[in-house]
Amino acid sequence: MRGAQDLVLGVESSCDEMAAAVVRGGRTILSNVIHGQADLHAPYGGVVPELASRDHVRAISQVVREALTQAGVVPEELAGVAVTVGPGLIGSLLVGLSFAKALAYRFRLPIVGVHHLSGHLASIALGSETVSPPHLGLVVSGGHTALYRLEAPGKGVLLGETRDDAVGECFDKVAKLLGLPYPGGPSVSLAARAGRTDAHPFPRPLEGAAGLDFSYSGLKTAVALEVKRCSPMTEAVRADLAASFEAAATDVLIARTRRAVQQEGLGTVIVVGGVAANHRLREGMGRAAREDGFRAVFPPPALCTDNAAMIAAAGWQRLARGERDDLRLNAFSRSPLAPARAPRPPA
Repeated sequence: MRGAQDLVLGVESSCDEMAAAVVRGGRTILSNVIHGQADLHAPYGGVVPELASRDHVRAISQVVREALTQAGVVPEELAGVAVTVGPGLIGSLLVGLSFAKALAYRFRLPIVGVHHLSGHLASIALGSETVSPPHLGLVVSGGHTALYRLEAPGKGVLLGETRDDAVGECFDKVAKLLGLPYPGGPSVSLAARAGRTDAHPFPRPLEGAAGLDFSYSGLKTAVALEVKRCSPMTEAVRADLAASFEAAATDVLIARTRRAVQQEGLGTVIVVGGVAANHRLREGMGRAAREDGFRAVFPPPALCTDNAAMIAAAGWQRLARGERDDLRLNAFSRSPLAPARAPRPPA
């Protein structure tokens, strides 16, 4: 791999964060710059794709320059460039991809495209713990809720995924129902601290169903109906609704993971994505791990949300395997990380 220190520049622009980072050897973060857009999208209660991509165009040059400066690196010292190619908002993705290809062409650097979920899964390598495959991977974010059996970095089979809304999307929509600010995940969790988890008996979707799929649209509807019933919306009522919802949403993730551990016979689960920063999920998964005898590993909270360090880490893994892409590399809005496992025949 070119570059005396295995330095990889990562570029991430799949949604509303414009980010760039320099990582050494797939593990050591030298810089990790994130330009967020929460204030830009807050009036709408969610991400507006065209506003996101336009802001990326304005920010990307400065963000990449700052990442290189903080790392004390010039482009000629890089071993390669890693860039998110999808899934995500296609306009946002194309901003990051176009810039990364231009940079790689200008300095004759290898370039690799990174699946966004591979980036999240690679974020574990940036923490203090070492995880070796095979293991389970639970991805929980605004756009994804899925369980994987991983045989190698970014390679494995899909065991179960959401049939409708992602859990992070559900947090954002519930926050809006409760009159809480965007982004919804942190707002709901903050409000929930003062509430009772048993105040409202919200359903645990697919609780008794076979398999490892998830569903969150019914839970979102249940919260919407309860919000209408609980009028006026006092701070105490809001806190109870938030706590009861958070408990229901995270209980499902923990229960499905416990089932997957038993089914697959694996001793380690990595939990990644924006919702992996949720305090209740971390506590509950840790408790389940102690009770069932498996290991639950989370990235540092700051690396759970979208960032470029995870893209650089995943890109380093590809470069270390000798993989390269060319300048025909393109972005995609949707694409599975891994094939779904074929249904098992009845016993």
